[in-house]
Amino acid sequence: MTERLLVGNMSYFNAQLPPMDFARRIPLLRERFSVLGIDALLVTSLENISYLTGFTGSAAYLLVAKDKALVTTDGRYGEQIGIQTSAGGVETEICVGNITEQLKALSGLAVSAGCKRIGFEESVSWALLKRIAQMFSCDIHESDDSSGSDAPGDSGSYLVPVNQGVEKLRSVKDEGEIARIRRACQIADLALADVKSLLKTGISEEDFATELDYKMKKFSAVRPSFDTIVASGEHSAMPHASPTDRIIQEGDLVVIDFGAEVDGYHSDMTRTYAVGHLSREMTEVYEAVAASQEAGVKAVRAGVSCADVDLVCRSVLEEKDLSKVFSHGTGHGVGLLIHEAPYLGPASTDILTAGSVVTVEPGAYLAGKGGVRIEDTVVVMQDTCEVLTQTIKECIY
Repeated sequence: MTERLLVGNMSYFNAQLPPMDFARRIPLLRERFSVLGIDALLVTSLENISYLTGFTGSAAYLLVAKDKALVTTDGRYGEQIGIQTSAGGVETEICVGNITEQLKALSGLAVSAGCKRIGFEESVSWALLKRIAQMFSCDIHESDDSSGSDAPGDSGSYLVPVNQGVEKLRSVKDEGEIARIRRACQIADLALADVKSLLKTGISEEDFATELDYKMKKFSAVRPSFDTIVASGEHSAMPHASPTDRIIQEGDLVVIDFGAEVDGYHSDMTRTYAVGHLSREMTEVYEAVAASQEAGVKAVRAGVSCADVDLVCRSVLEEKDLSKVFSHGTGHGVGLLIHEAPYLGPASTDILTAGSVVTVEPGAYLAGKGGVRIEDTVVVMQDTCEVLTQTIKECIY
């Protein structure tokens, strides 16, 4: 879909999104218990709790045992938690109370369910982990190896660190999730099309970013997915430069990296424009990055390693002696977080799976001169990928 077709097409944004399939997710997590070497998982990541239950409050814990689950929160969300979990068809008990009451309820379920190896997410703070261990009367294992010499705690149970417990499920999106990401991408496309003409008016980086953020919200985004990047001139050589009061000028390269959030899910897109005449050197840089990004998108399909997609992009830039100024990974997963698994980079061990949503975003940055980055959000399919960010890639504007 071109920008011309996007402009004014609001019927898409008013269409109802398909429902989220929350009810199947806790059962899918339980199927992973044997692989993870646990018989229960204590979930502390709010994104993971939202993914599993539909609850979106800012304070919660979730214990998933083999036959039962318990989600807890404080009094601020007493009504909300019941509404959201019920709407999602999630089978879970609920506890509303202070932190001590929540941990007591969670430990009570662990004991009644006979949980011996209770997984905890590695992102949990050490202070909270110690409090959980005390309340659960558990010892803490420093690895997931159950053969250690430490005796179990008073309850006969261990706390075991778990890596990618829920995140592995989240890395493959279902129909409802992809629909939300697709709409977030469409909103971003429409917003950029609506404000791009401002680049010629002598606007500042900050003011352009503000206008773009406003348009995304006007077109039904909850908020921008992250702090919008607008970097012009020499600033464009910094991959994550923050917008400043610098006025965009004739001859500038302008890197615009932004996204929209819809119902908790994100989009991510980067386009680079030249305002007016561009030097031959930077034109060649743009063309090399465009060719690298196109090759990377073509390489995306199920079964391909993320490191191989990264290598494809770097190889194209290497031909133009630009690989040394490509200073970041090629991409990342997108979903409830703007950066999540899988990760596309030279050291990645991730394999692309049908249903994953990732970015492809090579760049080249010449200090003091300018930089170029081009990024799309794509859905991995069996033999190809679907590009969700449809804004035309054009250098000279």
